[in-house]
Amino acid sequence: MLDIKYIIANLDEVKKKTADRKAQFDFDLLISIDEKRKSLQAENDLLKSERNRVSKEIGAVKKAGGDISEVQAKMREAGDKIAAIDIELSSAQTEMTEMLMTLPNILNDEVPVGGDEEDNELLRTWGEPKEPSFEAKPHWDIADGLGILDFERGVKISKSRFTAYMGYGAKLERALINFMLDSHAERGYQEVLAPYLVNAEAMKGTGQLPKFEEDLFKCERDDLYLIPTAEVSVTNLYSNEILDEEALPVKHCSFSACFRREAGSHGKDVRGLIRQHQFNKVELVKVTKPEDSESELQELLESAEQILQKLKLPYRVMTLCSGDVGFSAAKTFDIEVWLPSQKVYREISSCSTFGDFQARRASIRFRRKGEKKIEFAHTINGSGLAVGRTFLAILENYQNEDGSVTVPEVLRPYMNGLEVIKI
Repeated sequence: MLDIKYIIANLDEVKKKTADRKAQFDFDLLISIDEKRKSLQAENDLLKSERNRVSKEIGAVKKAGGDISEVQAKMREAGDKIAAIDIELSSAQTEMTEMLMTLPNILNDEVPVGGDEEDNELLRTWGEPKEPSFEAKPHWDIADGLGILDFERGVKISKSRFTAYMGYGAKLERALINFMLDSHAERGYQEVLAPYLVNAEAMKGTGQLPKFEEDLFKCERDDLYLIPTAEVSVTNLYSNEILDEEALPVKHCSFSACFRREAGSHGKDVRGLIRQHQFNKVELVKVTKPEDSESELQELLESAEQILQKLKLPYRVMTLCSGDVGFSAAKTFDIEVWLPSQKVYREISSCSTFGDFQARRASIRFRRKGEKKIEFAHTINGSGLAVGRTFLAILENYQNEDGSVTVPEVLRPYMNGLEVIKI
């Protein structure tokens, strides 16, 4: 959430950055609500000051043995006005907060201006895209031939876009999770296993609510939401807290199942694992000081990239343009892995910095050593990586002509030494 004082002081910049996102927002209405709020607050302060003065006057009149009925009437009148204004003030504050909760973050100046993913900019590539000497199969055909994914039974027990992993498929998924967590731990990330069900305040804290409620699975009876990413649980572990400077940066890695209704995505990637309602992911989350957020973002991006490098999977890093950056993010890099069957790169990780946007919503603050002032922290997160998409990238990039799949060397210790998945 943006600071209303910052918005007023930098209105032209905020309007431009919001327009660059192709987002709509009624700034005139926001400013009028803020002006009303400030006017009510000023009136309330005057009335309370008057009430305090009259209260002292009552004491003086009493001491002198005079009639206090008239002064008491003034007190009651002031009290009634204050009560009425308090209601109006609370309503204006609520209305302003609700509006601010729908205003996207301010984009960093380095973000290229563009309309959609077609305007994203290539930052770098790693590895040579693999072109097998035979016709590359899509991952769903490879998995079906090996019997390691069961799409039909997943649908039978749930609905479309749910999949059952079988045999070596389940083992490969588990191997990837452990490999990713171990790799990130080596880079100083503390592992966290947090709840998959969270309350609405946690969803508001990281920006999923109120804007993206249609994309969330909700347990109505318990008023809890299934997390779309461990970012929600892990970031909000520090909500409404004041951290010591020495505790920063907080660096966590967290495995979780993720749940997304994928509202509005009907007809997109209906086959395979690209777009599932439930999928596994290892998330990287940081809480840091403002001056360190850019370097910590770059380190997080490198941490995500090193997983693909160890797996020897070709990829590229894209800088997202203004029209493609997510609601809460100030800047985002996407990592896209090469898929031979489609001869395209597909997203496998998004790494973002949020400035103090999430920290303001979740009230995550810190105090510098020797100072009384309390500041909002900065938050950063990214996938390290989406496990299902890494799984399918391995199937496609390590497929063999006979339908088998070679296990990447770094995963073999997690697969009891297995070198090839075959029928």
